[in-house]
Amino acid sequence: MKLLIIEDDITLSRLLGGHLQSLGHEVTTATGGAEGLRLAGEAAPDLVILDVMMPGMDGWEVCRHLRATSTVPILMLTAKGTQEDVIQGLELGADDYLKKPFDLRELELRIKAILRRSEEAPRDQANVYDDGSLRVDLERRLVLRQGQRVHLTPTEFRLLSYLLRHQGRVVPHEELLTEVWGPEYIQETANLSVYVRYLREKLESVPGDPRYIFTEWGVGYRFGYLSAGTPGG
Repeated sequence: MKLLIIEDDITLSRLLGGHLQSLGHEVTTATGGAEGLRLAGEAAPDLVILDVMMPGMDGWEVCRHLRATSTVPILMLTAKGTQEDVIQGLELGADDYLKKPFDLRELELRIKAILRRSEEAPRDQANVYDDGSLRVDLERRLVLRQGQRVHLTPTEFRLLSYLLRHQGRVVPHEELLTEVWGPEYIQETANLSVYVRYLREKLESVPGDPRYIFTEWGVGYRFGYLSAGTPGG
């Protein structure tokens, strides 16, 4: 796989690059945000490993630019590691985060999980949901609300797809985390709730009074009705 590391710490960049190359990856490195954006366009990487704290153009801004033009998976590296930093990265469209300092084996597992998710095609690709207000075409990866295209990050789309394919059924937190993110993320329920909020903000007319994505407190989430003629809350 082709990996792009955007990290201003040259020592750490060389360490990560050398280790990932030893695993068989093709690695390109950049020491700043502007250079990283240029190389992302030229190298067409399968994954971007992006440091947050960089002088000039920081990782937040780089992530924002990447998401405006690409769906490439992004793994953010953060030295702060606060929940606010994590949420900010997810809001900008990052696929995952890793707090410094980290073990190289943990980095390998995160990369494998992200690449596995990005390679998996949606099951039942012919499925199209259309209620006249919301249209989701899984095969074309197209989401329309009131005829206007809704732009979802790759993770948001995977979450919506899984809920949609199991509409009417309460999907437990653990199942969503395992199927959408991977078994390594089964404890990340806080991040799951963040992504559900993002989807509601993009799909629901009134996010606080959802029509599509419902919470089953302490259990999980479901798309649509529990059964014909039985609305959820």
